[in-house]
Amino acid sequence: MTTFGILREPEHEKRVSLLPGEVQMLVRLGAAVKVESGAGARAFTPDALYSEAGATIVSRREILDASDVILHIQPPADEELKNLSPGKVLIGMMNPLYNRELVELLMQRGITSFSMELVPRTTRAQAMDVLSSMATVAGYRAVLDAAVRFPRFFPMFMTAAGTIKPARVLILGAGVAGLQALATARKLGAVVDVFDVRKAVKEEVLSLGGKFVEVEGAREDASAGGYAVEQTEEYLRRQAAKIHEHAVKSDVVICTAQIPGKPAPVLLLKDTVHQMQPGSVIIDIAAATGGNCELTKNGEVLEYNGVTIVGKSDYPSDMPLDASRMYGRNLLNFLKLVLGKEGVLNINFNDDIIAGTCLTFQGAVRNERVRSLHNLSSVNPNNL
Repeated sequence: MTTFGILREPEHEKRVSLLPGEVQMLVRLGAAVKVESGAGARAFTPDALYSEAGATIVSRREILDASDVILHIQPPADEELKNLSPGKVLIGMMNPLYNRELVELLMQRGITSFSMELVPRTTRAQAMDVLSSMATVAGYRAVLDAAVRFPRFFPMFMTAAGTIKPARVLILGAGVAGLQALATARKLGAVVDVFDVRKAVKEEVLSLGGKFVEVEGAREDASAGGYAVEQTEEYLRRQAAKIHEHAVKSDVVICTAQIPGKPAPVLLLKDTVHQMQPGSVIIDIAAATGGNCELTKNGEVLEYNGVTIVGKSDYPSDMPLDASRMYGRNLLNFLKLVLGKEGVLNINFNDDIIAGTCLTFQGAVRNERVRSLHNLSSVNPNNL
């Protein structure tokens, strides 16, 4: 029987990796589950509900020492990782494309780690795609945040005082977060323009009621897994002019564009922000990787020439109950792959999802993308 441990997240993180419903399903699969006391408190889930689901409530120390597999959203602190025994298994979000230090520490300690951000973008793996789930939450919350901060209405109103025009919203990036932001802004009554370098998303934008802002000459790469790729200098100049044209006429700009493993592309320049109307709002979801706005500072709310700029990438933590539920269902679907009969851990690297999600194993980096990006040691062939 495999023992799974659920950690209480750091103070800034309100989510929890599994809610009681998912814990109950894990127990039915034959696993034992330990939960750190208070792990679900910030997600409005008391210890008693975990106990009812079949988990044992224990201390953090016992989770780290006695669990075969440790489940998390934010990885444990470095000092805790240094004290973990080799062969311990970690499963959660690790941001490995941007966190070389963590990857090296996992290697050095001989920890087997699975980073949920590395789940392959395949049809079979969709039910485990935590990035898409959390991007859905982020896109939704970003628009609500903008609506609260914006000093006017979003929808058009016919009132005794006359007609109030609808807000104009520009969304940069039409990935999962951008499309959810579009859907939410339209439901609130705004007029929405959407920019993305990928022509393939145009139909989705139009189907949700948005207007697609197109710049000719974009470079696309089928091997990028649906993500945007870096563009030529000539394209970037035309792109900047087109975004400037639309941004200065917009009341709200939602920034969601990112390139995995690289800094977020700067799409909204200081001069553009300077020409936006006072009272306008910029929400930069890409802040953690540098931001799409030149003025963005991650974790801060700034005001520049009357324009509010919010640098915030942790919106899912602000909606902890549903965000935890979505994350937990994705995680549980992955755990079903690594659990064999009678709850015994079975890490089968012949499974493309298990192999693709594995970050480190027996002191080496298994994921080719992470290994190449950080120029880390190759996998020992005997461990494949």
